[in-house]
Amino acid sequence: MSKYNDLLKKNAMLIILVLVYIFFIVMTGGSMFSPMNFSALITQNAYVFVLATGMLMCMLTGGNIDLSCGSFVCFLGSIGGVMMVVKGWGTGVSIFLMLLVGIIYGAILGFLVAYVNIPPWIATLAGFLAFRGLGTAILSSNSSTGSISPIPESFLRLFAGKLFETSIVEFNVICFVVGVIAAAIVVFLNFRNRANKLKKGYEADSQTAVIVKSALSAAAILLFTYKLAWSGGIPVVLVWVVVIVLIYNFITSKTALGRYFYTIGGNKEATRLSGVDTRKIMFFAYLNMAILTAVTSYIVVSRFQAANSTAGTNYEMDAIAGCVVGGVSAYGGSGTVFGMVVGATLIGVINLGMSLMGVNEDWQKIVKGLVLLGAVVFDIIANKKNAVK
Repeated sequence: MSKYNDLLKKNAMLIILVLVYIFFIVMTGGSMFSPMNFSALITQNAYVFVLATGMLMCMLTGGNIDLSCGSFVCFLGSIGGVMMVVKGWGTGVSIFLMLLVGIIYGAILGFLVAYVNIPPWIATLAGFLAFRGLGTAILSSNSSTGSISPIPESFLRLFAGKLFETSIVEFNVICFVVGVIAAAIVVFLNFRNRANKLKKGYEADSQTAVIVKSALSAAAILLFTYKLAWSGGIPVVLVWVVVIVLIYNFITSKTALGRYFYTIGGNKEATRLSGVDTRKIMFFAYLNMAILTAVTSYIVVSRFQAANSTAGTNYEMDAIAGCVVGGVSAYGGSGTVFGMVVGATLIGVINLGMSLMGVNEDWQKIVKGLVLLGAVVFDIIANKKNAVK
């Protein structure tokens, strides 16, 4: 019985995600389940996944966050808009310079947090205020509408649109084939991981559990790609999200660098005494966050096909919520990329579902606030129970 309780506890947020999704399907009269809204779930919420990945790395170091990322998206977008539309610079040059600005800011922020010991929430709050003002000022001085467009097609092709695109009334065979291949890879990896654990003498899930897990994972992938096949193809932004998630899943689970993030969050002083340069890890966390924010700015500009002053509003809150809801500890030291993906998906489902229902934006914020509070309470209660054991 305890094994089933542990399994239920590990997958609590995944179960909640499914239940919330079913709730919105019912409340929207099935509209939430349409192919177009499967695609919209990715295209409209890709920023949550990318920013939450960076926020995960910051939070692992001790519950630290970056409040500036949403405003920085606006600032970088305004710079990109001026370079590509007003100045007429090439797409490649503009992308490089936007990334360079992100790296410079990340290095400065990382230095202030890691070496000057400014509390992260103070350092990033300054960016939250400054970059929103800078971004708005740049857009206002270059456009009477506070928005710069049209963004060059060469830029949009890299971060928007669909792969192997077809008409939405035509089933995209290539898209579904990609789904079948992805499902087969996931099933293979699940069984290989179990075999490797058994070979090394580690505790592993039962064969039945692996079969059930593989079947559910494959079914979810096939359903998702089936719906995308009827919506015209695979969104380009989905490829960006998948690549980023896989890279950071590898870093956090397979590398020494990833383990350092967890150990710093668990006990920073003990990690330092063991010979790890904790300041470098903190520096890298915020440099990494700025780089992923630059990638997010590409995605957001492409989605709106313009640089505008409202871009990035409350994005930092969605990223933090996605991490916490996905099981990343508010105190640091624990959390996974997979959990973050579940949490970010839940935030995305809530965003899309309430928009389809026509719920007022103020109520949307209330609901997400309550979900975030509930996730923190759940984390605290779970930690207390583990401490008692």
